[in-house]
Amino acid sequence: MTSQLTSTTVTVEHVTLSSTKSLEAVQSALEASVPAIDLDDAKLLKAGDVDEARGLLERQAPLSIFGSRDHGDVLLTAGLSRKAIQYDIGNPLTAASMTRHNVSAALYAPIRVLLREDAAGGVAFGYDRPASTFGQYSNPPVDAVARKLDGLLRSVLAAVAE
Repeated sequence: MTSQLTSTTVTVEHVTLSSTKSLEAVQSALEASVPAIDLDDAKLLKAGDVDEARGLLERQAPLSIFGSRDHGDVLLTAGLSRKAIQYDIGNPLTAASMTRHNVSAALYAPIRVLLREDAAGGVAFGYDRPASTFGQYSNPPVDAVARKLDGLLRSVLAAVAE
């Protein structure tokens, strides 16, 4: 048996959303608005209690922070002092509603969002628009969920950036 490598070129729309607030103020607002993911559902799923896990997920916030990394620390290795925090933001039920139609959509769920300060001190969010990343699968049910995710993500980030 031989392995096969295929490659596809996709177009992705990158979004930048600027803020006049400090990075710390935007970070605090984001973390207050988008809670950390509650991982109790994973314990329930491992125990075989799918209905209870689904119920728990349905009661959670529409978006959660799955994790974050301080990329500013990594930039120190390059001799740069810059604030940058990567967030993984999403919702397990939203992900499942896409991956049930195309499991490869899991590559982009949750969405990676970067909160960064540029060299001049400007603050902005950057992320790849879900409708464009998930759009590569040309799957109408996935596209519909991705469009809803677009609006939700944009509204949450815009509210914390204001």
